[in-house]
Amino acid sequence: MTDRIRTAADVGPELDGERLDQAAAHLFPDFSRSRLQTWIRRGELLAGGRQCRPRDKVHSGDHLTVDALLEDEVSWRPEAVALDILYEDEAIVVLNKPAGLVVHPAAGHADGTLVNALIGHFPAMAQLPRGGIVHRLDMETSGVMVAAKSLSAHHHLVAQLQERTVKRQYCAVCIGAMTGGGTVDEPIGRHPRQRKKMAVLSHGGKSAVTHYRISRRFANHTRITVSLETGRTHQIRVHMAHRRYPLIGDPVYGGRPRIPKGASDSLIAALRGFPRQALHAEALGLVHPLSGEAMQFECPLPEDMQALLAVLEREDEVPGSAAGA
Repeated sequence: MTDRIRTAADVGPELDGERLDQAAAHLFPDFSRSRLQTWIRRGELLAGGRQCRPRDKVHSGDHLTVDALLEDEVSWRPEAVALDILYEDEAIVVLNKPAGLVVHPAAGHADGTLVNALIGHFPAMAQLPRGGIVHRLDMETSGVMVAAKSLSAHHHLVAQLQERTVKRQYCAVCIGAMTGGGTVDEPIGRHPRQRKKMAVLSHGGKSAVTHYRISRRFANHTRITVSLETGRTHQIRVHMAHRRYPLIGDPVYGGRPRIPKGASDSLIAALRGFPRQALHAEALGLVHPLSGEAMQFECPLPEDMQALLAVLEREDEVPGSAAGA
């Protein structure tokens, strides 16, 4: 591939003070971090018309421009990592991502990722933007994902995500007994002081909309079904913490396990021992890039969440709290 790419974007307030390569990765998500860093070093990605280093800081209002050759890129090593494939054809692959698997190579996770596994199974995906990835799940979030196996499918799926027509449904278990479902329509951006965290921002965040309804209410916890209009980083975790119902097991937005007064030993062990945020992508709906057919994929709850819910149902249940209460 020897096409020339010309594009530009402005740095928003949520990226103020970020490294140039990190900001570029947010603003030009179709290209890998390594490719963007190469363009920066070559002077093909400029900030305010100036050549900078990848580590140089950018600020709100800076104008980034790209004028570069889009050469073939094989920057990741294929690996024989097992995949739980739910569906595949010549255009897409749908899979069940386990908790603990990083989606994309990054600092600290150069290998052993979902991308490494995908290009191990489907070598041609190494030539696609982000190895065919069109959306992500956090490392410790499990569930259904789709990836593209061709460039046209990649463009088609990205367009669906941008148009908010992809249906994404999650199961989450929150701390606190909710009285009803609702919608969180609050912008999300980088935390102003803790740069590894996201936060609801009054100014400068990106639009983020999360819908949730009660699936089952317990005495001190709530199982909810969540659907997304947008797909911001950590969106469900941030929005539910903002509503003061953080997810069980979330060390970033939920803090230490909250043990209800009078909790049994089994409930204490379940809450303290749950190893991750209690979040699972259970359903994904999309239009097939080739056939135009509406498709729906579902993924059952993993064993750890089933076990957690079993303890809550035995020992923390509100009498008469049926699903949908």
